[in-house]
Amino acid sequence: MADPVKVRLCFHDRCFDGAASAAVFYRFFRERIQPRAEFHFTGMTHQARYPFPEELFDGDENAIVDFKYSNSPRVTWWFDHHQSAFLSPADAEHFRQDRGGHKFYRPDYKSCTKLLADVTSAQFGFDVKPLAELIHWGDIIDGAQYATPESAVAMAEPATQLALVIESAPEEGLPAKIIPEMSERPLAEIIQLPIVAKHLGPLLEKHRRSIDVLGKRMEVSGGVIYFDITDLGIDGYNKFIPYMLHPEARYTVSVLASPVRAKISIGSNPWHPDAAEDNLATLAEQYGGGGHPRVAAISLEPNDIERAKQIAKEIAAKLRD
Repeated sequence: MADPVKVRLCFHDRCFDGAASAAVFYRFFRERIQPRAEFHFTGMTHQARYPFPEELFDGDENAIVDFKYSNSPRVTWWFDHHQSAFLSPADAEHFRQDRGGHKFYRPDYKSCTKLLADVTSAQFGFDVKPLAELIHWGDIIDGAQYATPESAVAMAEPATQLALVIESAPEEGLPAKIIPEMSERPLAEIIQLPIVAKHLGPLLEKHRRSIDVLGKRMEVSGGVIYFDITDLGIDGYNKFIPYMLHPEARYTVSVLASPVRAKISIGSNPWHPDAAEDNLATLAEQYGGGGHPRVAAISLEPNDIERAKQIAKEIAAKLRD
């Protein structure tokens, strides 16, 4: 018997949509392409430097979901929905010239999970009905389609609790361990698994404390919330907390620091009628970042915190104007 096909699956790390996209691809590939495929997962993080090392694509099949395009000839599958999907115009042209039929880009989609589900069901006959819950929540979470900011911050649903663990658990490589479970189990079962449950309680408590901590740092001017938490060791937060505390604001600009990057996060208030006026991805691209029209980010080197603060203040001033 021939050796199983080795699949290197690269996904947007510490992101619910990234993990959910990987789970959909994992199940699709094993059901419709190669049942005996052996998967190896790699979480990808946006950084100031080029994100794809030469040795990364070591599989017989190499896939990227919910992350930037690579022009490597070894990449055989790609799905993404971010406005800033291409690292260069040459990469965009490389994608347009591709005739393999396994690379898909749809920036009109709110989530890569839904994009993957629609493409694989329509073009490859994949039955996505068993994954309906995951697809539904992938679209809500990545598309910020909550009814109210309070419901987004409450973390009452299994999906939002799982998203908290995926995005914030300190355990290295945890999302990759959860992805196969996400392809098979209901979300309520997944949050009961020991690898998830051991992180959930402490993270929920940390999340509740962060509401007060962030609130004390926020400055609101001209419809823009600005805060700097580079000194607090917080490299992520629930992005709807600012709008729960200040529903009148249109935008949020924050500066965070972690061992791998200094990050400027830019977001718009999904519940404010005037918050869609500015394309935040286009704004972030001016500083080497990107993302979606309604939420974007810029990553700098971890020792570049002062420059990150300067850029964040510039962006906040532009959004106020």
